[in-house]
Amino acid sequence: MKVLIGLGNPGIEYAKTRHNVGFMVLDQLVEEQGETWKKDSKLKSEVAKIKINEEDYLLAKPQTMMNLSGEAAVQIASYFKLPKEDITIIYDDLDLPTGDIRIRTSGSAGTHNGMKSILQHLGTEEINRIRIGIESRGDSAPKQQDTSSYVLSNFGPEEKEKIDKSIAEVIANLKGTSI
Repeated sequence: MKVLIGLGNPGIEYAKTRHNVGFMVLDQLVEEQGETWKKDSKLKSEVAKIKINEEDYLLAKPQTMMNLSGEAAVQIASYFKLPKEDITIIYDDLDLPTGDIRIRTSGSAGTHNGMKSILQHLGTEEINRIRIGIESRGDSAPKQQDTSSYVLSNFGPEEKEKIDKSIAEVIANLKGTSI
């Protein structure tokens, strides 16, 4: 089994914010497969099970706040006795232009506190990750800004179009297809 952990903040007030792009990808996958989310308190997450190309996947949306995402990630890894290479984290990246996608198998967390928490709790930087850009300073956002207010704000219409395309692209990549 492989695990996809999407990062975001729980609660309806955060559902459409820039910081919840990881949740948005997983919500789309669950919707496409006609599955539903279930709360799992021992995993500190909402979870859903799906198949991608005949392989079993557990999708997880940590129900901690973003900066504590590592608590859920370590619970999931421990409970299922998963090797790190079977875990992929999907999250927003403030330092990539809106809609850009970067896929890596290791590296630092950069400025992302949710990813910092995951790397700290799992004790390694060797974690697969899919980052989706949520801005480009001076382009879609002011050069000087309050970061937390920005990531907790909703996308504008043009940005949302780019994000929807990126979500579709990430899902196609996971399925081994192209759009």
